[in-house]
Amino acid sequence: MKRVTLILAGTVAVAAVAAGCSSSATSSSKTSTTPSPSATASPSATGTAVVKTASSTEGQILVDGSGRTLYLFQADTGPVSTCNGACATAWPPDTTTGTPTADGLNTALVGTSVRADHSTQVTYKGHPLYYFADDAKAGQTNGQGADAFGGRWYVVSPAGAAITTAPATTPTPAPAPSSPATATDPRAATGGHRGTPGRPG
Repeated sequence: MKRVTLILAGTVAVAAVAAGCSSSATSSSKTSTTPSPSATASPSATGTAVVKTASSTEGQILVDGSGRTLYLFQADTGPVSTCNGACATAWPPDTTTGTPTADGLNTALVGTSVRADHSTQVTYKGHPLYYFADDAKAGQTNGQGADAFGGRWYVVSPAGAAITTAPATTPTPAPAPSSPATATDPRAATGGHRGTPGRPG
């Protein structure tokens, strides 16, 4: 009888251990298949940002390493951004995971500041730099002069100033008006006098 009881107790223990292992495996399987959430990142958020210049209809402007236009926000009064939430969705910050570099620019003007979400944003001459969500590719400046979220947005010159107007162009001189045609005096061919007909001999 005791032997039967021991066998039954052992069987129950083995079953409990097996159930525990099965539950652990199931839990592990569920954890491994659950994707981890990832935050929306700006184009440079996965590496070290690069700031350089490019030609545009506004003149020489700041762009990132891939040629995407960078903007400043006039409502920012210092290096710390005031654009968060919906503003940052429309105007994604130029962020970096390392020390940003300047390509052909004054490296002393390139810096960083810490955003409200603790990400690191690139600054230039104290201005936080942003992208515009509607600029789909390099070379576009669709955000130039926009008035949104409490201030205007402008492309940035290599000197670190907002470019608020299009560059001046030299006007093409108009062609000089042609002088009116002068009538020909038939007397000019004879020195101003008409010839005297000869007398018959």
